[in-house]
Amino acid sequence: MTVAQDIMTPGAECVDAGSSLVDAARRMRDLDVGALPICGEDRRLVGMVTDRDIAMCLADGLDPRMLSAADLAQGRPVVVDANTPVDEVMATMAEHQIRRVPVVQDHELVGIIAQADVARQLEPPGSGDMVAEISHQ
Repeated sequence: MTVAQDIMTPGAECVDAGSSLVDAARRMRDLDVGALPICGEDRRLVGMVTDRDIAMCLADGLDPRMLSAADLAQGRPVVVDANTPVDEVMATMAEHQIRRVPVVQDHELVGIIAQADVARQLEPPGSGDMVAEISHQ
């Protein structure tokens, strides 16, 4: 059985909760990613920040130097355990309408799964259905 740790991108990096959105954007640029997990002082996951989140702040006229990554962390982050079967990972992503999900083991961030990671594990007809489920608004 294929589980989350088999398909995740390991070594996901966090942006500190207190980092400005400018710092988060620079980190995304340097890592060539569109989203970063947000970690608190205890290195526990507190949320996710995406390039779209930053764009929306700019569109609303907010100053990204004055907002921290934690300002965008809302509610409890959706995560999957490293040993979660891939079908449950897909169900979680579809249920929460998310394109990326952090992977944790013993409450520590160990990786991230993107929609493309899951799609690569499926036959072409199934991958289209999965993308549609996750992207359904």
